[in-house]
Formats: sequence, structure tokens, C-alpha cells
Amino acid sequence: MFIKSVKNIVPVLVLVFMLGSCGPYQKVLKNDEIKPKYDLAVKYYKEGLQGKKSRFKRAIRLLEQILPRYRGKPQGESLAYMYADSYYHLNDYFDAGYQFERFTKSYSNSDKAEEAAFKSAKSYYYVSPRFSLDQTETHKALDKLQTYISNYPAGENVAEANQIVAELREKLEKKDFEIAKLYYDQEKYKAAVASMDNFIDDNPGSQYRERAYFYKMDAEYTVAINSYRDVMQERLKKSEQYSEDYMKYFPEGKYIDKAREIVKDVKNRLKEFNK
Repeated sequence: MFIKSVKNIVPVLVLVFMLGSCGPYQKVLKNDEIKPKYDLAVKYYKEGLQGKKSRFKRAIRLLEQILPRYRGKPQGESLAYMYADSYYHLNDYFDAGYQFERFTKSYSNSDKAEEAAFKSAKSYYYVSPRFSLDQTETHKALDKLQTYISNYPAGENVAEANQIVAELREKLEKKDFEIAKLYYDQEKYKAAVASMDNFIDDNPGSQYRERAYFYKMDAEYTVAINSYRDVMQERLKKSEQYSEDYMKYFPEGKYIDKAREIVKDVKNRLKEFNK
């Protein structure tokens, strides 16, 4: 009987505790008075920064109610920043990026403007998908980061911004390279040559540059030796040129032996034409 009574009491106590802990928040949330909402939003935001992450959600709800009332007032700046930063700490980067962007436009002279600009850019970086997907957000992140670097060349986050820019550019390079390589894998060699050629022109310092030269060389060679005789000679010469380009730029490259084999075979085939 005693155990049964305890079991009945425990849920009641839990409910009372929950109501007690949520009471002030719910009361202020439903109240029309602005000052209590302001004070509690600031309190919850600070508690969130101290490790109580769930407090950011409450801060956001309160701030949503009072931000329009403080727009144009001295407190509006700090509230707008807290609103954006709460989303950032909750890893809600779509909303954080947008709200920080609004903050920098509305409060361009703020002491927090630089930090907001960087966090806006970094939010787009966080939502940038893997290289095989659409890279719209990656391009947005690059634009925002480059704007930040341009506006704050001596900013405290410039080093990190440059590091992220390099990472995002590498992702875009990988996507472009994999698209070009797909033509090669599908044995669409003419398209592969054109795509690799474009990649080489567009990405002069890429880590995929050597592989691009190789696939371009090998694709053109494959096209040449499988061509009709009336166009084979011209294509063989082009294949020879591409192979020599690879050997010139990568004399100790991974595919140097293959390049030499192609050059040797092409020269022998061209001798037959000369005969």
C-alpha cells in the first residue's frame, strides 16, 4: 500500500517541479509587459553562454516578441545581436546566418559588426554540403567570407576566414574535377578532354592538376588510336602534345611512365603515316 502511494506521489512531484521551473517563463511569455520579457531574455541568453544551451530557445521566443518594440532604441542593437547569436549557439545556422546578416546591415557601426559579419559567413560555411551536392551555400559562404576579409583586413578572424576559404575552394575544385572525371569513367573521351582542359584553365593551383593533365592526355590518346584514318594523324599529334605537356609539368609525376609509353607509341604510329 505504501509503495503504491509513493508511485502515485512521484509523478505529481515531478509535475509540480516542472510547473515550478517553467512558471516564471510561461508567465512572462504570456504577459504583455515588455520590461520583464527584456530582463528574462537577457538572463536566459547569459545562462546559455554559461553552458545551459536550452536557455537559448527561451531567449529566442522572448526576443521575437520584443525586438520590434526596441527597434530604433539603444537596446535594439544588443537584442538583435543576442537573437542572432542564440540561433548560432543552437547550431541553427540558416537562421543565424540570416539574422547576423540583418544585424550587420542595421548596425554597421556596432562594436559587434565585425564579429557578426564573420559569424554570418561561418554560418553559411557550416551548412555547405558535401562536394557531390548543389554548392549554392558554398558559394554564398565564399562571398561572405571574402567580403569579411575585404572589410576587415586586420580583423581578429581573418586567419580563420582565409583557412575556411581555402577549404571551400578545394571542395569546389573537387566537384569540378569529379564532374570532368565522370566523362572519362563513362568513356566519353572527347567530353573528358574538353572538361579537363577547362578545369586546368580554371584551377591553376589545384591539387588535382596533375590528374587532370593525365586524364586529358589519356582520353585524347584513346580517341586518337580509335579514330578513322583520315583524322587519326591529326589526333595523334594532339595526343603527343598533351603527353609532352604532362612530362614537362610533372617530370617525376605519378603517371610519367604511362606518358612515356603514349609518346613512344604515338611516334611509332606517326612514322607509319610518314611512310
